Order: sequence, then structure tokens, then C-alpha cells
Amino acid sequence: MATEFHRGVTPSAAGDPGRGLGGPAAVEVRGLSRSFGDRRVIDNLDLTIRPGEFVALLGASGCGKSTLLRILGDLDPDFEGEVTLPRKRAIAFQAPRLMPWKRVWHNVVLGLPGRPDRARAGRALAEVGIGHRADVWPKVLSGGEAQRAALARALVREPDLLLLDEPFAALDALTRIKAQGLVAELWERHGCAVLLVTHDVEEAILLADRVLVMKDGVIAHEHAVDLPRPRDVADPRVARARGVLLDWLGVRHGAEA
Repeated sequence: MATEFHRGVTPSAAGDPGRGLGGPAAVEVRGLSRSFGDRRVIDNLDLTIRPGEFVALLGASGCGKSTLLRILGDLDPDFEGEVTLPRKRAIAFQAPRLMPWKRVWHNVVLGLPGRPDRARAGRALAEVGIGHRADVWPKVLSGGEAQRAALARALVREPDLLLLDEPFAALDALTRIKAQGLVAELWERHGCAVLLVTHDVEEAILLADRVLVMKDGVIAHEHAVDLPRPRDVADPRVARARGVLLDWLGVRHGAEA
């Protein structure tokens, strides 16, 4: 299987225009395909994400969203096509995946080169609001705290591309709203490109600059969210965008495209 994986592309500073606007891209995917046996999950997919852009990816279960994210996270090398990425990437999953035998702060810097830097971990944990939990064991964290620790572990790597695979799916409604607000604040502060995989249409509209709908292994629809932040679910424009996206997801009919 012919595989081309282009690395070492460092995006320009946050806020610079992307390729589509005359500047470089943080992520460039061309002709990407991925099969599992006889089943082709991703089929000749193209995708561009600009530096500093927040993109949300929607789609039915099994459409290839998480497979795409794993490829961009360098966790699945068995694909066809061309993928250009920044060197500095980080990923956070639905499950926090904290090592139970290491203190929270040690989990945050796990895998970084050199000796474990507690001060660096402490700064990252403070940024996500749980600096006071640095020395506890992961088992005593609440679900929201564990997800914040996972975000700290991603951000401590100072990524140019942050990949989020349904990071709020296991949280209760109130904790989820708080976590969404935290991610929005962190994104604005760090200026990295973000790709968020989610099943939550409102979450995608509230957070993203652009919402993509994946279907039959390709990006079937792209919806620009040109609304000021912070956004309100009660805003009629959010409701209209939600209707359009639900139509594309096959959940509802009758919204204007």
C-alpha cells in the first residue's frame, strides 16, 4: 500500500490566513483513503485547516471521524494519500487515559523529554483550573477534573494542532458546558489550530469557526459559523445553523440550506 505522510510543516502564527486565503495551512490533507478489510471508511478525502482555526467535525457513528483524527494524530499509519501536519501536535480523547499509578502532575508531563518537570505541570494544571489537584492520584478526580487534566497534558506540549476526540461526551450536562467554555478560552489564549470530533451539533456551532459534516468517507458539507463569541444557544442564528446541520446529518428535514 502506497503511503505518503509529510511531516515537518510548521504553521505560521495564529491569525494568519490559511491556504484558501492566500497563506499557509496548518493541516493539508489530499486524497486520503483508509480501509479496514473490504470496507473503505475514508474515501479520497480532502481537508484544509488554517493556522489558529477551530474546526468541528460531525457525522454519524462509523463515518470515519475518529479514524481521520487518529491519522492526523499519527496513531494510524496505514492509509493512502498525502497528509501535511505541524510537528507539534497533541490529542485528547473521550476517556482521559490517566495512568492510575502516577500523580496527576506526573501524568501531565508523561512522555515529555527530560526529567519530569513538576513546575511545568503545575502551570498547565493551574491554567485549566485544577492546580490544587496536582499531587493527588487520578482515582480521586471527578470526571470533569480528569478531563481537565487530560487537556493540561495536551496543552503542556504547546501544540500547533490540538485534536479533540469527543472529549466531553462522558460528562454530565453542567460539567460539559463548563468544559466547553474552558476549551474556548484555552483556544483563544494559545492560538493553535483545533479539530474537534463531536456528535453534539450545538457544541460544534458554539465552539467552531467552521463545522464539517462527514458522510460516506468524505467531507459532505462545510458550514462557516460567522457569529461573534461568546455564542448563545438561544440565538436564532444558532438555531438556524443547527437546523441546516441536522438536515445534512439526516436527523431533520425542512431547514433552509
